[in-house]
Amino acid sequence: MKMSKMGKLLSVMMVVALFVLAGCGNNNNAGGNAAAGESDAIAKIKERGKLVVGVKYDTRLFGLKDPASGNVEGFDIDISKAIAKHILGDENAIELKEVTSKTRIPMLNNGEIDMVVATMTITEERKKEVDFSDVYFQAGQSLLVKKGSPITGIQDVTKDTVILGSKGATSIKNIKEKVEGIKVLEFDNYQDAFSALKAGKGDALTTDDAILYGMASQDPGYEVVGEPFTDEPYGIAIQKGNTDVVTAVNETLAELKANGEYNAIYKKWIGKDLAE
Repeated sequence: MKMSKMGKLLSVMMVVALFVLAGCGNNNNAGGNAAAGESDAIAKIKERGKLVVGVKYDTRLFGLKDPASGNVEGFDIDISKAIAKHILGDENAIELKEVTSKTRIPMLNNGEIDMVVATMTITEERKKEVDFSDVYFQAGQSLLVKKGSPITGIQDVTKDTVILGSKGATSIKNIKEKVEGIKVLEFDNYQDAFSALKAGKGDALTTDDAILYGMASQDPGYEVVGEPFTDEPYGIAIQKGNTDVVTAVNETLAELKANGEYNAIYKKWIGKDLAE
């Protein structure tokens, strides 16, 4: 029995409709149990019940572990707790994992941590590997020297100066660009670099001024000298593609600045109001 043209047309339309419905069903299931507007990353954080953050354990004022209590404290830690509260409703729903300048991106990209809050400068090169939040702290690179040193700023640094720094930090690249042929000794973390400076293994230690001020506060025999010679905007690093995590972090930062909590955290650790 031959089908009429109208019958054939109706059959084709029904088949198309079935494909469309099937496609919609698949889209609705994408992301598992994630609510509307949430990525898989946010859903996993909520399912886990805690935010896993990579922070530094050796950077006074930003992330420093107390060997006696085992607690990690600092500016970055307080910001991390605020993000946990925004996402999970509890600032204590957080696990801190130690990272260094060298390990933080690999640990983020292999899924060990949800984000990096660790004095990390936003650069175009790093943007190729990770996504960044808005700037959460503005720093600049400077120099830490023993009091009485002939080095009073970047203008006194020559190729004969021995500079100390941390592996993986942008400050190493910056100082090499500033002074051609300069000798740089790199260490796994800033505390090792500071110990080397105190042991006389170098003439100056370089990194962001905010970190250096923390070191200087540990030992009155050392001081930060000169004006900052780079612009170092810190961002919170998030695995590429986790855009809703970026949104959640940016929302947190905006809330903290709007309600005055950011300035309170800044004053607590940096010792002055943000506007000063």
